[in-house]
Amino acid sequence: MDAKPRNLGGSLPVPNVQELAARPADELTPPVLHRYIRDDVDADANSDAAASVPVVDLARLLDPSHGDEEASKLKAACEDWGFFQVLNHAVPDAVIAAVKSDLRAFFRLPLAEKRAVAQEPGGIEGYGQAFVVSDEQKLDWADMLFLSTQPPEYRAPSFWPARPATFGDSLARYSAEVQRVATRLLAAMAANLGVADTGMVTRLADAQAVRINYYPPCPGGAHVRVLGLSPHSDAVGLTLLLQVSAVPGLQIRRHGAWVSVDPIPGALVANVGDVVEVLTNGRYKSIEHRAVVSPTHDRVSIAAFHSAKFGGTYAPLEETMVGTGLGGHSEPPRYKTIGVEDYVRLLLSFYS
Repeated sequence: MDAKPRNLGGSLPVPNVQELAARPADELTPPVLHRYIRDDVDADANSDAAASVPVVDLARLLDPSHGDEEASKLKAACEDWGFFQVLNHAVPDAVIAAVKSDLRAFFRLPLAEKRAVAQEPGGIEGYGQAFVVSDEQKLDWADMLFLSTQPPEYRAPSFWPARPATFGDSLARYSAEVQRVATRLLAAMAANLGVADTGMVTRLADAQAVRINYYPPCPGGAHVRVLGLSPHSDAVGLTLLLQVSAVPGLQIRRHGAWVSVDPIPGALVANVGDVVEVLTNGRYKSIEHRAVVSPTHDRVSIAAFHSAKFGGTYAPLEETMVGTGLGGHSEPPRYKTIGVEDYVRLLLSFYS
């Protein structure tokens, strides 16, 4: 068994956003919010395009009588959007309901109890923030709980909340179900690419970590100048997001505009990560996205990030280069081969 990745980067201590948001609105003045207010927040999302975010039906994808049609939808989504919503994914409703309830309950705990699972210096696991590396950088209007979830031996029990009492069981069940969804989607992606050894792609679901996000409301009109999550692409293989709240917030950049990915009841939101873009030599796109906040409602989400375990390498797959260039000639690799561990170290060097 490959060792669990260590030293995944840490953050400087910053104010707890949930506690800050609980202050009276007249206290949330620009001097108080100066590290959150930005001058470069783009215009509102293009709501007309939101309905076009692709939807993939996993049950149809796995059904031989409908698989080809749904595989074409998956291929187009990966190539053109980098994002799609997954319906009929077979994660039991009871599993989703339980994890939603426990995530909400965790963020309702007193701050002292949440801080019992706070991040430690130099580490990202636990309750806190991600990659705050200077006293000058703009901050996201959100708190998070980051946990390693798969394989089970990767877990650090000291960061798993003791309350609510069912938290550990509900997250473990949800994590395993979502990992199965990721494996099935990656296998279908490999088949669409003509990859003979699908294990070269499905191994990108071998390791999983979750980022549980809490976005408090930001009243007083300041919400239009803050972000819950800064624009970024995911430096993993495949992300599956559960929008716990019905409040919209996720947006993706498409054709120069921000497009809202509004919650569909029961759906998981899938997005291609940087590693899949590497493996497909750029044929599947890892897309920039962000989270905005509401002036009146809080929002909770849980993103499950899937990657290969340490010990392997990332490189463009041979099948993604053969006959894809001009005139049907082989296309050269656009990305270098890199070890998984070296990839993580390179990624973290940008946040230090």
